[in-house]
Amino acid sequence: MPASPSTARAINDRVALRLLQQEGPLTAGQLKQLTGLSRPTVADLVERLTAAGLIDVVGESGEQRRGPNARLYGIVADRAQLAALDVRTEGVSVVVSDLLGRELARASVPIADDTGTGPAVEQAVTLVECAAKEAGAERLHTVGVGAPGLIDPTTGELRDSSGLPEWHRRLVAALQERLPARVIVENETNLAALAEQRDGVARDRDTFVLLWLGHGTGAAVVLDGRLRRGASGGTGEIGFLPVPGTSTLPSATDCEGGFHSLAGSAAIAELASGYGLVAAPASSGEPEAAALVRQAVAALPSPSPSSTSSSSSGADRFLSALADRLAIGAASVVAVLDPGCVVLGGEVGQAGGEVLAARVGERLVRMSPLPVEVRASTLGGGAVLRGALLTARESAQDDLFAPRPR
Repeated sequence: MPASPSTARAINDRVALRLLQQEGPLTAGQLKQLTGLSRPTVADLVERLTAAGLIDVVGESGEQRRGPNARLYGIVADRAQLAALDVRTEGVSVVVSDLLGRELARASVPIADDTGTGPAVEQAVTLVECAAKEAGAERLHTVGVGAPGLIDPTTGELRDSSGLPEWHRRLVAALQERLPARVIVENETNLAALAEQRDGVARDRDTFVLLWLGHGTGAAVVLDGRLRRGASGGTGEIGFLPVPGTSTLPSATDCEGGFHSLAGSAAIAELASGYGLVAAPASSGEPEAAALVRQAVAALPSPSPSSTSSSSSGADRFLSALADRLAIGAASVVAVLDPGCVVLGGEVGQAGGEVLAARVGERLVRMSPLPVEVRASTLGGGAVLRGALLTARESAQDDLFAPRPR
């Protein structure tokens, strides 16, 4: 059936708004060319979107041109303010942006292990409120939250997970109570994968796996352009994967003995110490493992990423041993999903860069009959905040760009 006039108008409006979001300010003539719509139809939607406060004239095209045809229309960026949170076991970071994703404020607060649940929640919520005030946002429209643990695919709530502090779950409820905003919660690794797909090293891939290597381990699966969460939201809980090289097996309540015991930050630090490496963290909040990997890459005696001779340095041998460990987890994922691409994400993946990615890739060639490319994250730990902001922005735009009853 052909679309009704109101449905056709809504579709045209959404197309025009997405173009303005992706391309930046455009003239009515450029909108006509890009959408294929008639001149009267474009004029009608421009008038409609302007009246709704979604777009406005932001300049003119060409120094010599004047008049209606030269007007540049752009999305009203301050129509909504958004916030993104990266919730870790050791603290919280927040970014506030406008509707176009331009950063307005950024802040973080450490939360000690011995901080009580109530005080921890208050610190985190106050951080968001202060950041919003600094950004001049009287009311946040949408808040995207990235957190470790399982997200219930039906309710969207953070499920109770062993090993994670209680304030994580309480924080979501507190944000919903204190902020007049929509709060969206997603697993941190899933958000990192979305960010890598949009703005990172996976922009050209519609199928890939992100292997998260930070304080802990995890994986995110993107198949045919879609993030896959699984029946219970647990897709990518690779820390529980039974692997050789550990002294025990993981249990339903503890990932000790699983892949986490080989590739978690503490395990990597212990591995490095065996090769005489000591961490001197490059920046506050960087996991010790990331600092060790970064220093090891910088200390390599030669540019060859595959040198494993007996005369190689401790840094070189450490990186080779780490690549052996990472390849075990990656090979399991490749054997099951055949993603064609594995991204080494998180702070450790970014610190290892192309050197570590190349070593893992070489091992996968020997271990798996399936072709796979290994890439190093360009966003690192910052991918969680970026992914949370992208999620918040898409949700806000879906709401604001939706047709309103006339």
